[in-house]
Amino acid sequence: MYTVIGGDGKEYGPISGEDMGRWLAEGRLNADSLAKAESDAAFRTLATFPEFAHLLGGAAPAPGVAPVLATGDSGRQAALDKVRVPAIGLMISAVVSILFIILELFFRSMLLQIFGSSFEQQSGDPQVQQLMQQMEHATRGPVGIGSNIFQLIISILILIGAARMIKLRGYEFSFAAAIMSVIPCITSCCAWPLGLIFGIWAMSVLRKAKPHFS
Repeated sequence: MYTVIGGDGKEYGPISGEDMGRWLAEGRLNADSLAKAESDAAFRTLATFPEFAHLLGGAAPAPGVAPVLATGDSGRQAALDKVRVPAIGLMISAVVSILFIILELFFRSMLLQIFGSSFEQQSGDPQVQQLMQQMEHATRGPVGIGSNIFQLIISILILIGAARMIKLRGYEFSFAAAIMSVIPCITSCCAWPLGLIFGIWAMSVLRKAKPHFS
């Protein structure tokens, strides 16, 4: 029994080898059509199935019969079209996140020190001064810097995953990048709403485009 991918990107089957042979003879399948046997872990072109080798040489579209399956090239192009927009959106959200994190690393501690010192002088309350010192230490200390670095690494991983997604490479990495983009607080809060929208979109189209990833 075999499963095939239709022109709409959906899976159909299982169908028998006899049906596969008939579709090949009618020209509704060709050497580039994607299918898999029950024992296969992934889809592959019909050219790799030795049991259909005797039918592939003469398979040509019959007059008035529209192919029901996309060829390898057209199916891959359809998958590329589906993932392009969400992948670009994830790349934009990752770049925005990276820029905000870098700005935060360079300017947050400086602004806190300026406004904190001014507030301390105006207040004159020792408890307020102690609180501002604690906030400054948390921001400029290992915890604050470590949080920014972690967010920066996650944003870079999302950018790499989106870049691979747009080329249909590395399905697991691409899907992980989409998941990371929807999790709050692990990227810049300024970029998260954008990542949430395109991350959900990407996860939706990635499942349909999975057979075409390399």
